Amino acid sequence: MDDFIPVNQPVLDGNEKDYLARCIETGWISSEGPAVQEFEEKFAARVGRKHGIAVSNGSTALDLAVRALRLPEGSEVIMPSFTIISCAAAIVRAGLKPVLVDAEPRTWNLDVAQLTTKLSSKTRAIMVVHIYGLPTDMDPVLEFAERHGLRIIEDAAEMHGQTYRGKACGSFGDASAFSFYPNKHITTGEGGMVVTDDAEIAEICRSLRNLSHSPGRRFVHEELGFNYRLTNLQAALGIAQLERLDKTVAKKRQMGSIYHTHFSSMPELEVAPSKTDYADNIYWVYGMVLAEGVPMDAAQMMSGLAERKVGARPFFWGMHEQPVFQKMGWYAGESYPVTERISRRGFYVPSGVGITGEQQARVIEAVKQALVAAA
Repeated sequence: MDDFIPVNQPVLDGNEKDYLARCIETGWISSEGPAVQEFEEKFAARVGRKHGIAVSNGSTALDLAVRALRLPEGSEVIMPSFTIISCAAAIVRAGLKPVLVDAEPRTWNLDVAQLTTKLSSKTRAIMVVHIYGLPTDMDPVLEFAERHGLRIIEDAAEMHGQTYRGKACGSFGDASAFSFYPNKHITTGEGGMVVTDDAEIAEICRSLRNLSHSPGRRFVHEELGFNYRLTNLQAALGIAQLERLDKTVAKKRQMGSIYHTHFSSMPELEVAPSKTDYADNIYWVYGMVLAEGVPMDAAQMMSGLAERKVGARPFFWGMHEQPVFQKMGWYAGESYPVTERISRRGFYVPSGVGITGEQQARVIEAVKQALVAAA
């Protein structure tokens, strides 16, 4: 299927080959290599942070970000139901309880108006997750957290190069996490980063990612850490990708603008706004939700697109409907209507950095044809 359009096509057309060759020539291929520290420093500087801790992927970045806060066991962390399970898993693995709020219907981000309804004597933190292209409205979150003495964990996995009121996403939490999976604006194949301004949090993250060796005494351990290290080869890719981030962001916004011109005027589809009063959409992916009158769900729509050789992916499935948590007896009787609707009727189309104008035209036509076929 040479003419099949995949959901994502990464672009590695900068200094990636040269930096990888340097690693091979010098023998620095493990996590001990100099590119790791260089990547950490340059990435942290890009998002306005003092410390960067490179790790093996975005999920492990969340693990460390949560654990580094040293919250008491049994504490509650408020988070959106509409997100990837990595967010909730990091909370649970730290011995904490995720407490859920619904999504805001326009941007699909955490509905900040619901925070008050989930506050309890056990609440210790909020996990903010920026979704798909627009950030969460952070001002009310920050005010709420300050008023109630709560920590903030910021999942900025999809927000490379995005800002909130001119300030970089990834700069708002006590600890913030990024992913460098191939569909992100910066990719290292697999990889992630924790960024923070807190030296103690940074020290804890660095220790935990490398088995928690005691300072000055290797192979002696006061606690159980992890092997969450990033290799020098991956960091070299990251440095090259970081160099072209502005170009990538411009391409993604151009791609999003083309899609938005066609899809935003179609009554069968609901799409996120191209901008809000605090950010312009960065279009990590171009998502859309089938309107209530369309007689199919996202799975059927994606099947129709596949028949037309166009890849697509479903939206996240709500945390309150995850079988793993239902087996634990959590969230029984809880309902999050926006999350339930967009989880069933939301999907995104090919929107990687490598997509061409010709491919976008085919995607647009395929969506229109699939909608007509379902009518």
